[in-house]
Amino acid sequence: MKIHELVRKTPNKKYPMIGRGGKRGKTSGRGGKGQTARAGHKGRPEMRDIIKRMPKLRGRGKNSNVAFRAKPAVVNLVALDAVFSAGDAVTPAILAGKGLVRVRGGQMPSVKILGTGDITKKLSVTGCLASAEAKAKIEKAGGSVK
Repeated sequence: MKIHELVRKTPNKKYPMIGRGGKRGKTSGRGGKGQTARAGHKGRPEMRDIIKRMPKLRGRGKNSNVAFRAKPAVVNLVALDAVFSAGDAVTPAILAGKGLVRVRGGQMPSVKILGTGDITKKLSVTGCLASAEAKAKIEKAGGSVK
């Protein structure tokens, strides 16, 4: 066998020509007439229509139920009575050091003392908000609220 006598086992496949033309004839893959046949056509995305139909929420934005002013951290009298001894000073920094209040973002939170429970020790509270009931109970125990 010589090199010019070599014959392929399977011949090249030839597709029969049909009346509609070749692979990129007529509309050249652009579909029918109308908007899609024009230059620069761009169909409107379906998702945009869905977004347009949704009701708009006016006002302060997506977190509208979040308060403008940060709410104070709450400490009850029961917790103060358990952690502090008689004659101690109570400030937001001391409360954070004892673990009753959490410091968030490197800022000391404002603290409000509520009157849940009773207090038996004399405490000096400064730099904290206090409810009327808590203030009355602290002063009754001999302490002070500034």
